[in-house]
Amino acid sequence: MTTFFENPPEGATEETPTYTKKDFMSDQTIRWCPGCGDYAILSQAQTVFAELGIPKHQFAIVSGIGCSSRFPYYMNTYGFHTIHGRAPAVATGLKIANPALSVWVVTGDGDALSIGGNHLVHVLRRNVDLQILLFNNRIYGLTKGQYSPTSEVGKKTKSTPMGSVDQPFTPCMVALGANASFVGRTVDIFVKEQRDLLRAAADHRGASFVEIYQNCNIFNDGAFDAITEKKTREDRVVFVEHGKPLMFGSATAKKGLKLDPRTFELQVVEVGEGKTPESELLVHDEKNPTLAALLARMEWPQFPVAMGVLYRSARSTYEKDVNAQVALAREKAGAGDLKKAIYGGNTWIVGGPK
Repeated sequence: MTTFFENPPEGATEETPTYTKKDFMSDQTIRWCPGCGDYAILSQAQTVFAELGIPKHQFAIVSGIGCSSRFPYYMNTYGFHTIHGRAPAVATGLKIANPALSVWVVTGDGDALSIGGNHLVHVLRRNVDLQILLFNNRIYGLTKGQYSPTSEVGKKTKSTPMGSVDQPFTPCMVALGANASFVGRTVDIFVKEQRDLLRAAADHRGASFVEIYQNCNIFNDGAFDAITEKKTREDRVVFVEHGKPLMFGSATAKKGLKLDPRTFELQVVEVGEGKTPESELLVHDEKNPTLAALLARMEWPQFPVAMGVLYRSARSTYEKDVNAQVALAREKAGAGDLKKAIYGGNTWIVGGPK
């Protein structure tokens, strides 16, 4: 049997054997705490990888430092466990050197937004064709529970015993501010929605940024319970879909989002007979960066939290432009001579015979 993928990486083959989830499960013992949200994300990634139709030898996973960064060991693909915050830089070099690879970066809120913040924003603005999965548990888990760049104000941890006074990052806003061409959000336990988002990220040509709310049941248990509990989820999460009204809530208590034309602020309204008609609701346009920013900033309890593809746009990728530039230089000047390049200009011999 063969399967064909919709949007293969540059230079990838068009045909490959069909895989199952098991083909992407490594023989390594998984060393995450029992109950960690990382297990759920790993399971969905293995499932999605098997469905993408990309040959196994064309996958590479690059990680930094943190609990999430053990990911490459547990995937039966090529992988690099790099250093703190530098995974985007290593992944960029890998993608430029071999554009046919499907390169995935796995990082955490501390690894990506603290020591790695500079690397993250530059890989996004350059639009390197990578899938970047940021596991956000709002805590440093590997180093035993210090506050992170996404911890809420007032968060009491081992490093903030009186409560954090830092304003946290909103990861999707960081990505939008860095001019990312794909920005999405999901939750570790939202199985179907997470798979859909990972597939969409894989099919996008350019830097795909996916924030995944992930529970750390040891050091920050229940960080996202307010929006993930099954009994209240419908009223506190809006799943966005391109071309569809921004609507949420139960079947008997539908709600939606409108834009106040005077203040350009979002409003939550009730939808139905005698209330706001569905035709007056905002319709999601994933190509609109202004709308994406409004959605990314929404927080419970004032608003529902937006999940899905918040923003997506098409533009040229960094590795394609770099390699085209290299090809043009070779065409104009020839392949070049390394020895001549080193010694062809002004050179000096230091410490030679007098």
